Amino acid sequence: MHHEELAPLQRPRYGSIVDDERLSAEEMDERRRQNIAYEYLCHLEEAKRWMEVCLEEELPPTTELEEGLRNGVYLAKLAKFFAPNVVSDKKIYDVEQARYKRSGLHFRHTDNTVQWLRAMESIGLPKIFYPETTDVYDRKNIPRMIYCIHALSLYLFKLGLAPQIQDLLGKVDFTEEEISNMRKELEKYGIQMPSFSKIGGILASELSVDEAALHAAVIAINEAIEKGIAEQTIVTLRNPNAMLLNVDEELAQDYQNELFEAKRRKESNARLKNSTISEEERDVYEELLTQAEIQGNINKINKLIAVDNINTTIRNCDPSKTLVALMKPEAQLPVVHSFAAVFYQTELFNLQQQNAVNYLAHDELSIAVEMLSAVVLLNQALENKDLLMIKNHLRTPCIGFSNLEEENFQRYADTLLSIKSKASSQGQDYLSWNDIQNCIDMVNMQIKEENERIIAIGQINEAIDQGNPEKTLETLLLPTAKLQDVRPVNARHYQDVLHHAKTQKCKESQDESALLWLDEIQKGISDGNNDIKEAAILAVGTSVINKSLEKGDSQPILMILQSKFGLRVIPECGEIYFRNLSEAKNLKAKEDSNESPWIKLVMKNMYDYYYNVETEEGTCDAPRGVVTKTSWLSGEEIQSIVGQVTADYNREQLWLANENLIVQLQARARGFLVRKNYRERKAYLQSQEPSAIKIQAFWKGYKQRKSYVDRLKVLQGNVAAIVKIQSWVKMWLAKRSYRKRLQYFKDHNDEIVKIQAFLRANKAREDYRTLIGAENPPLIVLRKFAYLLDQSDLDFQEELEVTRLREEVVTKIRSNQQLEKDLNLMDIKIGLLVKNRITLQDVVLHSKKLNKKSKSQLEEMVMVDKQGIKGLSKERRKKLEAYQHLFYLLQTNPTYLAKLIFQMPQNKSTKFMDTVIFTLYNYASNQREEYLLLKLFKTALEEEINSKVDQIQDIVTGNPTVIKMVVSFNRGARGQNTLRQLLAPVVKEIMEDKSLIINTSPVDVYKSWVNQLEMQTGEASKLPYDVTTEQALTHPEVVNKLESSIQSLRAVTDKVLTTIFSSLNMMPYGMRYIAKVLKSSLHEKFPDATEDELLKIVGNLLYYRYMNPAIVAPDGFDIIDITAGGQIHPDQRRNLGCVAKVLQHAASNKLFEGESEHLSSMNPYLSQTYQKFRNFFQAACDVPEPEEKFNIDEYSDMVTLSKPVIYISIEEIINTHSLLLEHQDAIATEPNDLLNELLEALGPVPDVESFLGEGAVDPNDPNRASTLNQLAKTEISLSLTSKYELREGEDQDLKTLMIKTKRLIVDVIRTQPGDTLLEILETPATAQQESEHLKLAEKRAILDSKTPEKMKHSQSIFEDGQLPLEQKKRKIQRNLRTLEQAGLVSSATKYQEIINEIAKDIRNQRRYRHHRKAELVKLQQTLNALNSKTAFYEEQINYYNTYIKTCLDNLTRKNSRRSIKVDGKEEVKGSKKLKQTSLKYTAARLHEKGVILEIEDLQTNQFKNVMFDITPGEEVGDFEIKAKFLGVEMEKVQLHFQDLLQMQYEGVAVMKMFDKAKVNVNLLIFLLNKKFYGK
Repeated sequence: MHHEELAPLQRPRYGSIVDDERLSAEEMDERRRQNIAYEYLCHLEEAKRWMEVCLEEELPPTTELEEGLRNGVYLAKLAKFFAPNVVSDKKIYDVEQARYKRSGLHFRHTDNTVQWLRAMESIGLPKIFYPETTDVYDRKNIPRMIYCIHALSLYLFKLGLAPQIQDLLGKVDFTEEEISNMRKELEKYGIQMPSFSKIGGILASELSVDEAALHAAVIAINEAIEKGIAEQTIVTLRNPNAMLLNVDEELAQDYQNELFEAKRRKESNARLKNSTISEEERDVYEELLTQAEIQGNINKINKLIAVDNINTTIRNCDPSKTLVALMKPEAQLPVVHSFAAVFYQTELFNLQQQNAVNYLAHDELSIAVEMLSAVVLLNQALENKDLLMIKNHLRTPCIGFSNLEEENFQRYADTLLSIKSKASSQGQDYLSWNDIQNCIDMVNMQIKEENERIIAIGQINEAIDQGNPEKTLETLLLPTAKLQDVRPVNARHYQDVLHHAKTQKCKESQDESALLWLDEIQKGISDGNNDIKEAAILAVGTSVINKSLEKGDSQPILMILQSKFGLRVIPECGEIYFRNLSEAKNLKAKEDSNESPWIKLVMKNMYDYYYNVETEEGTCDAPRGVVTKTSWLSGEEIQSIVGQVTADYNREQLWLANENLIVQLQARARGFLVRKNYRERKAYLQSQEPSAIKIQAFWKGYKQRKSYVDRLKVLQGNVAAIVKIQSWVKMWLAKRSYRKRLQYFKDHNDEIVKIQAFLRANKAREDYRTLIGAENPPLIVLRKFAYLLDQSDLDFQEELEVTRLREEVVTKIRSNQQLEKDLNLMDIKIGLLVKNRITLQDVVLHSKKLNKKSKSQLEEMVMVDKQGIKGLSKERRKKLEAYQHLFYLLQTNPTYLAKLIFQMPQNKSTKFMDTVIFTLYNYASNQREEYLLLKLFKTALEEEINSKVDQIQDIVTGNPTVIKMVVSFNRGARGQNTLRQLLAPVVKEIMEDKSLIINTSPVDVYKSWVNQLEMQTGEASKLPYDVTTEQALTHPEVVNKLESSIQSLRAVTDKVLTTIFSSLNMMPYGMRYIAKVLKSSLHEKFPDATEDELLKIVGNLLYYRYMNPAIVAPDGFDIIDITAGGQIHPDQRRNLGCVAKVLQHAASNKLFEGESEHLSSMNPYLSQTYQKFRNFFQAACDVPEPEEKFNIDEYSDMVTLSKPVIYISIEEIINTHSLLLEHQDAIATEPNDLLNELLEALGPVPDVESFLGEGAVDPNDPNRASTLNQLAKTEISLSLTSKYELREGEDQDLKTLMIKTKRLIVDVIRTQPGDTLLEILETPATAQQESEHLKLAEKRAILDSKTPEKMKHSQSIFEDGQLPLEQKKRKIQRNLRTLEQAGLVSSATKYQEIINEIAKDIRNQRRYRHHRKAELVKLQQTLNALNSKTAFYEEQINYYNTYIKTCLDNLTRKNSRRSIKVDGKEEVKGSKKLKQTSLKYTAARLHEKGVILEIEDLQTNQFKNVMFDITPGEEVGDFEIKAKFLGVEMEKVQLHFQDLLQMQYEGVAVMKMFDKAKVNVNLLIFLLNKKFYGK
């Protein structure tokens, strides 16, 4: 493709009409589409050139650029360019594109696109520009990616990180073929072209805080630029609203010039574009500089000035100023390290001097500074001797070293450390880049030489093994071996020595392949040379001695023996040497005439050496055909004889020289004999030791007795003095002991206090254990803990906080339920919109309703507090109390609701359960309500099993109402967090394991295998694609893959099982208790059922109904977090489904058979797992009763601080009242039933308006009905009370009397002590006790005045508390007599029964406080989870709003005839040019397109005479179709687009038009969409 640059105004926009030709509508439409394709190609060329400048590499041609960007490599490289701290070369997959060029796209190429998106996010590019990953990888919307690149270029230009992108519209040339191909490509994918011209405005809007102020500031800057006065321009640039950075007033003229030129260029380009763009499509920023462009040009000027300053400071040779200039942000240079200022100055000065113009440009400075900074860090690492950092810095691409080899990095580091040490010792602070590069080259050369030497050593070993001395010599002489002192004449000996050395090494190492190393070979050469040298010397000596002996000349003998043989000889023995040698020679055989002049020597007892005594020539090779001399003495014989003579002489001299030593030896022998005698005597004495001791003992005893008798006589003579001394000593010792003990106490005062505190605490704990553990706790102990029954300010505050949190939790639950319903409806409506089944107006209307609900629903809750049933009037107050009494009765007596549930149809009962019942129990937001709800569940479940379950399997096969309600409740807001904690970790682990692919369907595995084969070979497979399970299993590959999947499935299932079995205590108590009730109820009704059958039913509840759906669809049960618009991948969904299937079979002990026969190998595993499940289900049913779990009994409501409160809507109150009246006879069969009395008091069911009160709704309001419906959903709070609590003056209820008596006794015993209750009651109180009691009563009155109304006790209890002490005691005595008559207490036990009841109240009060604190924590956690869910729903609402806004925008752009307002009404634009345009087609043309199939009574060749005129109607989706034959209008018909879509939905493929023409419905819809809606 050839591109040609033209002057800005010389070339018209492609496809514009430059003459007066008139085109038809179709031709104009064709030209418009060609224009769009040309403009997009220009944008592609702009993006390509900009990326090439940034990446400094060539990209594919423009027409191939889209395909070239799909693998994301260039995008990731671009990310590395502007965000190197986020993306590095290592993070770019297939950076050289070798994998892509070899086998095309790989799924890991998407990682590159993700890296690009993350990099853009890191620098703050608004996400409105981002494409999806699939837009790039799957080519779903490539123009969106190009649009993002244009936005990125403008944003980077603003930040000063990249140059500005060019505007090439009208400046480049493309062939007709290229433009047509691009147009077809765009039409093929049906892509909506983004508005490239509006990027500047959108970017300014997205990034600004105050859009209006920013827009005004930018306009002012453009106007000042146009005036050309630099002073005015700089003032506007300094405006804070413009949000411009780094504006320098001294550069005002430079800014003016640069911005003026940039504005001229933009205006010139805008004139080219605007020639064919309507006013509505134009952007104000097409001719004005945007804030990003202004900032970019400012950064550009700043950078140029900063570079000039840097060059100046470098020339001035001032390191500190150079460093400051380099570190200025305006210079936009890499990081500079301040501690190396001199280094930067020196190196940059050298570079500047080498430059031809003595000036470093910005790119040269950037590269140089980046490289120098890397060298500085490397030097720092060398200084610290940090080997890891040295290697990392050497690997840094920016440092630019060449010839680096990964395997040599350790050598580089060691050598650089050595060089750095030498340089430091010579005063050089830093190694330069060249020093380091030279070091790298030197190390590479050394390693190369070492490798070559290794090769040479291998060749030497091979030659040694061959046994050829010449070959061995040749390898030893190789230059690469670098062996020293190799002599060719010794080749034979080298071969023998080295061969022997190698043999020895193989033997020692027991490795036949062992080789001689370099030092061993060098040693062998040296040893061989030494052997030859020594042998030659010895041969000469042997020759000379033998010749001397033949001549009878003894003179040279001594000299030869010393010099040649190296023997130590004694001059005095010279004659003896000569004589013995002569005698030995004479004994040798006489000289034979065949003897040769050669003598033979043996080196090291293994190597032969031959010496010619005549020619004095030596060799290791045996001379051929010669006989060695045998008449001469050999060297060994000469050495032996000389040695013997020397030894004899030395021995004789030794005896003479050591006469004194011999004498000493004899003395030592005598000493040995004496010592021997001594040891013998000592041994004798030791053997007689007892006798010796006895003798000594007799003697010592005699001396001791004599001394004792003498001392006794002295003491008897001085008795008085001794007594006096003893008394003084005893007194002194006692005083010292006392003072010492006293000081000890003072020194350990803190420890003593701690011990006393411990003892007191121990006593208190013992008393408390007595209180809670003793069967009859004494009154003294009870009195110590009576204060625990008082209510503190903290109790009231916590109670109020619990009440507030319950209200919020219930409100949030209901709000979230409503939001979820509305969002589900929104899903359906958007789905229908996508399928064209409803209009956009319907979706917009529902969106408005949804937004309105989310904002106002909390305000509506309190609307009726000022009017209606809560209004301040006696009649309304009475009505309110009646409803409070009714709902208290329903809440505390589960029988009524249980019967009511089964009186209604199942669809109504389910809705009643989900709304009224859960509301009545506040979604079990505290222990009391959870206890009551469980009692209802239990009652209803027992009722359902007794009345509706005929066979035990009905629980599994049917859908029991109560079971469904229990599971729904425990998976709802209260139990959702538990289910998430239980399953979330293991589910996330399964989903995050990208390598896990489980597929247990043989057919799917087979198809995947066939697809894989076709992708690998590039050819269509000959195997059939559609096969049965049996056919698929005949292929070994399928069986192997299936077996691998089964193994993975078993491993993953084990993980889930481990999580479930180890989390029994995390399972909600309610689920476990209902499982227990279910098991016991079924066992009671079906006594013959086995334990296994019952446990399978329990498993169906606990696993299949409760856990299994959360594993299969974790996104649907909030087990995992899914962002709005996100979804689980099908592979992840299949993996979870397979695990759930196995667990389901295991829990029910159901084996794989029939269609799942191929999984039968897992049957033993299923059986083993069932046994584990069986134990788990048994353990799950082992839970205490609710009374024990929640510590609640019949007195609980009477002693709690606050009244129970529920939050219920008016509609739910009315519906409940109506249902109770409708089924009153069935649920309250007795006439005197309490429910009948309450319903009679309430009267008929009120309507909403009467419930709210007069004036709640304007009677003249046209939307009165809808307003009432909305108000019916308003929630009110009801404080539940019992109507049947007894009041003073009536017959006293014994339970109430017991409570009042206990309160009075506590008041009395706190003021007056005593051992028993009778003793206290009979003993009169003192004045002081009365005074203390009065203070206690006053304190209680003050506290009661501060108590909220909801928490106040009844008036009678308050009045009793204010009585004087004696009156209380009398009242207690009366009450005790009454209780004794009823058998509740006994005077015989001194009323210990009531003491026990008070002790029980103290214990319960403590437990209640603990439970309340735990409930506060639990409520807060639940509220946090609900808030998170609300935030998720709001995120979805925002997501839907964005989607709808996009739809509105697209529809506004696509449909030029209309625009849709937000309120759903149509707005017709005023331009005549945009009025409805009709579409005309001949029947022949429609027949070619496949729209018309046939026309009755008309031949195909006559279709050209029939004309169809399609005109859109006034309403969106209405069309009028006229049929003309030969220009005469025959018929017309009204066509509704919704009807066509309905037919398409119902599967109608062909319809009749005019009762004659058969039309293809699908193709007609496609034609209308394409021509009128731009789809």
